[in-house]
Amino acid sequence: MQGVQTQHSSHYQLQRNNNTFQLQQVPSQQPALAADQVLIRVGAMSLNYRDLLILRNAGQDTVDGQIPLSDAAGTVIAIGSKVQRWQVGDRVAPNFFPQWQDGKYQTQHYSHGALGGANLAGVLAEHIVASEDAIVAIPAHLSLQEAAALPCAAVTAWHALFERGQLQAGETVLIQGTGGVALFALQLAAAQGAKVIITSSSDEKLARAKALGAWETINYRAQPNWDEVALALTGGMGVDHILELGGPETYARSINALASGGHIHQIGVLTGFGPTPNLWPLQFKNAHINGILVGSVAHFNALNAFLSQHQIRPVIDQEFAYAQASEAFDYLASAQHFGKIVINVQA
Repeated sequence: MQGVQTQHSSHYQLQRNNNTFQLQQVPSQQPALAADQVLIRVGAMSLNYRDLLILRNAGQDTVDGQIPLSDAAGTVIAIGSKVQRWQVGDRVAPNFFPQWQDGKYQTQHYSHGALGGANLAGVLAEHIVASEDAIVAIPAHLSLQEAAALPCAAVTAWHALFERGQLQAGETVLIQGTGGVALFALQLAAAQGAKVIITSSSDEKLARAKALGAWETINYRAQPNWDEVALALTGGMGVDHILELGGPETYARSINALASGGHIHQIGVLTGFGPTPNLWPLQFKNAHINGILVGSVAHFNALNAFLSQHQIRPVIDQEFAYAQASEAFDYLASAQHFGKIVINVQA
């Protein structure tokens, strides 16, 4: 192994508390690197809605003692004897699915584990170990705190709009809400020259979305028939791409607002898990539903190239110190955020 290992380290783990979990900070043992692995000193990590579901044991498969979170960025401080892609000092971020390097998604990518899930330790730690082919170089113009926002939300938005949707300039995109995936999708689509419609219940957040490049905004509290509003904004043609982040309470309206040949990118369940929507109208629109589950290392690299080309910076709502990890989760649960919530290990 090349490089210098850390002498002191800690991580957070999930500790069962009745039917849910709470965070517990514990010391970490010195990691032993395999020949193809790297040791990363974590600079920052970010939260996703998935992390809140895991903490609350919503899927009933959370493991007691598991290290949570999937998103982090840091600096390589040691490398295994056969590592060729990386050097000590490189700034990197791990991919959400360590096993999915390129090509089509396979069920084995999920069964082998996503970071911070039931089968694979996450990144809420001062140091993590990763295989050399499961990490990417982060854009030079981003800080570690900004880069930590990318692995789940930004890759998801990229996969949906650019890899599956093949987004073109001039097309219309409707995005539900102003969370992490939503704002990345807004920034990416606007940079591509698409016309973006944002929905939210907050006029303040809608104004901020407008400043980020949104073409039009809809307050769904004031205009609950937002699908009809979207149709009117597009001259009755409908929207080419819809990032479906809401779930059962929004799906029917998404289908109604969709253009012929359009794409619904199925991503979120913010309104919970509910009955299957009526998909019959999709047939008469020759439309698509694309199930999106984050993305591959190749997707992550393509995203980073686009971010560098357009000098796009993630929207960070608030940073918490490493010792405030529980407070960061509480803030995520409050749904007050606009953009990403970051835990800064260096603070």
